[in-house]
Amino acid sequence: MSQTAPGKSHRVGMTLMQLMDKFSTEEAAAEWFESIFWNGRRCCGHCGGTNTHETPNRKPQPYRCRDCRKYFSVRTGTLLESSRIPLRKWAIAIYLCLTNLKGVSSMKLHRDIGVTQKTAWFMIHRIREAWLGDGGDDFGGPVEVDETFFGGKRTNMSKAQRKALAGTGRGAVGKTAIAGIKDRDTNRVRAEVVSNVDSDTLIPFVEEHTANGARVYTDESRAYQSLANLINGYDHEAVVHSLMEYVRGPVHTNGVESFWSMLKRAHKGTFHKMSPKHLNRYVQEFVARHNMRESGTVEQMRETVARFVGRRLLYSRLIADNGLSSAARSS
Repeated sequence: MSQTAPGKSHRVGMTLMQLMDKFSTEEAAAEWFESIFWNGRRCCGHCGGTNTHETPNRKPQPYRCRDCRKYFSVRTGTLLESSRIPLRKWAIAIYLCLTNLKGVSSMKLHRDIGVTQKTAWFMIHRIREAWLGDGGDDFGGPVEVDETFFGGKRTNMSKAQRKALAGTGRGAVGKTAIAGIKDRDTNRVRAEVVSNVDSDTLIPFVEEHTANGARVYTDESRAYQSLANLINGYDHEAVVHSLMEYVRGPVHTNGVESFWSMLKRAHKGTFHKMSPKHLNRYVQEFVARHNMRESGTVEQMRETVARFVGRRLLYSRLIADNGLSSAARSS
C-alpha cells in the first residue's frame, strides 16, 4: 500500500520496494515510458505520425512509421534518444533525483544504479534539461524577491586568488549571483543566474515574472527602489536588513530565503562544488522540485518524464564553452 510522505499528509509517496515492483523488468519500464510519451496511441518520434507498426525483430528500434518510413523506439525524439542506459535505470534515476530534496550527486548515482560516474553525471544533466524553462503565468502576488551569491569564501582561496581580488571590494565580489522570486499565493518559485544585481538586471527580472500591479516585497537594496515608479505600478515595500529589520507585518523575504537555504544546504552537503558554467542547471533542478513538491511521487515522475518529449541534450553541447568558468567552486 502506498505510504503518505511525512509532513505532507495529502502527498502519496513511493517506497523503494514499490519502485522495484513497478519497474521489475525492462519491458515494464518501457511500457511506463510509452504510456507517458504516447498516451495510449503510438506515434513516430521523427515525424509525429501515428500510422505505425511493430517490427519485433528489429531491436532496439522495434517500430516503423509508414509515413516517413523510419524506424523508431520510445526513446526517439526525447531526451533518452541515443542513450544505451536501460529504461529501468532511467526510471530509478528520476525517482532518486525527485525524492532526495538536496539532490543526488553523480558519484552516488553511479554507485546506486551501476553506471560510470561520467554516465551518471550526463544522466542527471539530461533530467535537469527537462526541468529547464519551468514557465507558466506571471505571478499575481504578493511576491518576494531576493538574490543570493555562490562562490568560494576568500579565506578558502589560494594566495593568488586573493591577490587577484585585492582592492575589488568585499562580500560578493568574484561570486556568481542568482535572482529569485516566490509567489505567496501559489508558493511557486522562479530563479536564474544573473550577470549582475543592479537595477538594470533585477527590474526586468521582476517584470518578466510578475503581473502588473502586484505587491512586491524585497530588502532595502537600491536596485529595487524604482519598482514603485514603473508604468506597471508595482506596490513595493522593503525591509531594512541593515537595521536588523527582517519582518514588518506581511513585509519580509523569508519565503524566498528558505529556498536559498535549501539550495545552499545541497551545495554544502551533496554537490560540494558547483561551477559557474553549470550553476543555472542546478538552480533549475531545485526550482522544479520545489514547484512539484505538492504532488505525489508518481505524479512528479510522470510530469518530469513528460518534459522529455521534444528535447535533446548532446554531451558535446553540455560541455561546450558558454562563456562561464568550468572551474568548480566550493561553498
